[in-house]
Amino acid sequence: MIVLRLECKNFRNLSCAELLPNDGMNVICGENAQGKTNLIEAIWFFTGAKSFRSTKDDIFVKFGEEKAICSLDFKSNGIENNARIEIDQKRNAFFNENKLNSVASLAGKFNAVVFSPTDLSLVSGGPNIRRRFLDLSIGQIYPSYISILKNYLRSVTQRNKVIKDYKYDSTVSVMLDVFENEIALSGRKIIEFRKRYLKILNEFLPSLYDGISKGKEILKTNYISLGEENLLEKLKESRKEDMYTGVTSVGPHRDDLEFKINDLSARSFGSQGQKRSVALAVKLAEAEVIHKKTGECPVILLDDVMSELDKTRQNFVLNHIEGMQSFLTCCDESNIENLKKGKVFRIRNGGVL
Repeated sequence: MIVLRLECKNFRNLSCAELLPNDGMNVICGENAQGKTNLIEAIWFFTGAKSFRSTKDDIFVKFGEEKAICSLDFKSNGIENNARIEIDQKRNAFFNENKLNSVASLAGKFNAVVFSPTDLSLVSGGPNIRRRFLDLSIGQIYPSYISILKNYLRSVTQRNKVIKDYKYDSTVSVMLDVFENEIALSGRKIIEFRKRYLKILNEFLPSLYDGISKGKEILKTNYISLGEENLLEKLKESRKEDMYTGVTSVGPHRDDLEFKINDLSARSFGSQGQKRSVALAVKLAEAEVIHKKTGECPVILLDDVMSELDKTRQNFVLNHIEGMQSFLTCCDESNIENLKKGKVFRIRNGGVL
């Protein structure tokens, strides 16, 4: 997957910006509020996903203008394609001049992996963020997982409703049996999918983190599950406790990923630089998984990744992401002085110089 050309008109603060990138590292430099992240965001839109910054379409249109247009020429499986997104009151998408039903219909036509400052929460945030990462990543390569997850979450919601009435009316136990059987069936499948995905992720993750840290640290990742064994039995055992809280306390909706650096919790003991490095390594490993499962490399989008990384880690980001086209935003040009090969774009007042 290679971006050949990106053009944005009236998108956020980009009046008319054009990028003609190379197929390796592309650095977008500029001071804050000049439009660096807007370019990254525009590329991300063509994956069919929502913005990693905001979901309100009206703020995508430059103030005082009626419509924003983003156009992307890219090569996929050796074939050149064009995609276009037009934003006014809503978003309209076109692929090779054919109008699509929605922007989401672009999914699968253009693949990218994005790292933004909010991804630090992948390490420092709560378990729900790490579960969301797993669910979104698995859904990209195993579409059947999405429907299994929906069925599971629906059954959990139904059990939560019934469990609140259980202490007043024990006859609802029949309904609990039904929902708990469904939770256990779907839950086992979800755990199997997640562990399978983590196994593939771990084919790449330790070595990527080793490269970032230059062999000074060892990263280990574990899946933590409260209901992996005998989930149905644990659901029944937890009824008494759950009827007071009104929520289902066991199952994959409560599971977590654990990142350890040199056998210490990255969340509890890692520095900001280490947490950023773990999150970056996870994102790069996600890209490798997509490559392995689809046969094609996604485009790497790195927004504000260089801050809080030392020179060694910066050097890895700049010069050792191999075989994948990358876009990196940067405020301080001293952070990219060690760039050995690539293309540098400078942006000012919403225009590429």
